[in-house]
Amino acid sequence: MTGATPRPEYTSRMAIDPAAIAQELIDAYEAGDLLPETLSSREGFDLDIAYAVEAELARRRRAQGHTVVGRKVAFANPAVWPKLNLQTVAWGSMYDDTVQPANEVEVTPVPFTYAPKLEPEVVFKMKGPVTGNPADAVAVLNAVEWISLGYEIVDCPFPEWQFQPSDLVAAFGFHSGLVLGQPTIVTAANASTLAKQLAEFKLKLFKNGTFIEEGGGRNVMRNPALCVGELAVAIAHSPRAEPLRPGELVSTGALTTPMLIAPGETWRAEAEGIDLAPLMMKL
Repeated sequence: MTGATPRPEYTSRMAIDPAAIAQELIDAYEAGDLLPETLSSREGFDLDIAYAVEAELARRRRAQGHTVVGRKVAFANPAVWPKLNLQTVAWGSMYDDTVQPANEVEVTPVPFTYAPKLEPEVVFKMKGPVTGNPADAVAVLNAVEWISLGYEIVDCPFPEWQFQPSDLVAAFGFHSGLVLGQPTIVTAANASTLAKQLAEFKLKLFKNGTFIEEGGGRNVMRNPALCVGELAVAIAHSPRAEPLRPGELVSTGALTTPMLIAPGETWRAEAEGIDLAPLMMKL
């Protein structure tokens, strides 16, 4: 209607420029500077705008010649969703220059920009879309080529790791790197067994040979395969997200507490109750 006054929340949302925020984040990462406050503390900044920033960052990375090779999942614990005002998992892009295979002999190059943490996770390589029931782990695994242990390296550009989901999504998903272990091939013959084991297996994490913590598959949506199914549903309902593609990697969330890391450390993850190769990484 002519002369109508825009709603205040609409005005504030439109005043936020995703491209400008993307540049602000790029500048901060390149300089190694913390942002003085979270993006979510700005009026009108919400999850929808955060995904617009994420899409702009992905566009710029592609323009530089890089390829999106997968998605990292965050907030794979439904128990925290009400507190964080989430209805599903969040995600961010992973790139060809942030994913690498583990090498147990050589030091793994990891960026130490702010205060990075290590998250042991189960990684899935997709061979096609999830066409079966996304809440059925076997149906999800029918769309998977292989699984492996992985270490996602996450880093936060906000002071003292204080953030909201929209901050994580906008800031590259906090993704700094993914180190992949040896894959276990998924077949029609072992899919049912792997689906059960993914829910029940235990993971022991060691730092410099000392046991640190035990976690397991139940910490990730009760089964990491179900996290892949939840992601597939979530991106299908997102106007900004591209569907999962054949060959894409999905890193499904921390099996233990995320651990602060430092150069000179050696980390080892050992899975019990599932056919996943141990994963060692020297920093």
